[in-house]
Amino acid sequence: MSNQVGDFLLRRLREWGVSRIYGYPGDGINGIMGAVGRSKPPQRPEFVQVRHEEMAAFMACAHAKFTGEVGVCLATSGPGAFHLLNGLYDALLDHQPVVAIVGQQSRAALGGSYQQEVDLVSLFKDVAHEYVQMVVVPGQVRHCIDRAIRIARTSRSVTCLILPNDLQMQQAVEVPPRTHGTVHSGVGYLEPVVVPQDGGWRVVAAGPTTSVREEPYMATIIERFGVRLIIGKGGMGEATQAACVRAGCVYLQAVGGAAALLAQRIRRVDGVYFLDAFGATEAMWQLEVEAFETVVGIDTHGRDLFNEVRESSARVLKDRLGIG
Repeated sequence: MSNQVGDFLLRRLREWGVSRIYGYPGDGINGIMGAVGRSKPPQRPEFVQVRHEEMAAFMACAHAKFTGEVGVCLATSGPGAFHLLNGLYDALLDHQPVVAIVGQQSRAALGGSYQQEVDLVSLFKDVAHEYVQMVVVPGQVRHCIDRAIRIARTSRSVTCLILPNDLQMQQAVEVPPRTHGTVHSGVGYLEPVVVPQDGGWRVVAAGPTTSVREEPYMATIIERFGVRLIIGKGGMGEATQAACVRAGCVYLQAVGGAAALLAQRIRRVDGVYFLDAFGATEAMWQLEVEAFETVVGIDTHGRDLFNEVRESSARVLKDRLGIG
């Protein structure tokens, strides 16, 4: 079985669940089209040959709208790449996840004003501003595909990969070596934990991010702002324990493995802060909750459930091992 970059590209797209690629052949993507001819679905996505590259981009956008999947379009370098733009802007403005894969002239010719050589990174920088990358070595292919698809899905926008035609026919590097200067990625994507709904927000999965990593400044937050209740996901240190006693604060442990259940306890989202800076999982959400399942971890008297569990476990372990 052939294992060129073009072959690996198609297999990786299929691993991501891509079912169709809309495109038009050209010499800038001969290596990818050769891979299309060497394999058949379901080993690779179905290739839908269109009459014009512009149709490929519009069809990829429509595919995303009607299936909920990432749409993928394919075009050659130069004029073929230009023709994708109208359909890609349609996807961008309609917030649809679309990945554009375009060819480029041979790497050895770049910078020489070669036939149909275009600065494609600059061309796609506006419509695919979330992620546009030219792949120059086979070891890049895996993480560039993974990032292009994941970013398109996460941001619901257009991303773009540019592959020189000579690279497409090189031997694939499916797993880059574990050396300095390499990047390792995998297939997989989790839907957002908070999604827009009716002009507000709906929480799909809920859970705290407070943990022992906040220990250096948690005591200051408790005392400076008069915090009376904190919900976290693990034990804290002695400084937090002491601050709970001084300020009359209680530290609660959210029930683990129950993100969907906890989300059902949220009555409404009253506000969100630092969303652009930190993203949904690390932003500060102001929520109204009811019957939120938690366990008291540290009370106002300094009793620490986490320390009690650790000490009890240590005693049991020593007893089982016969250690005095």
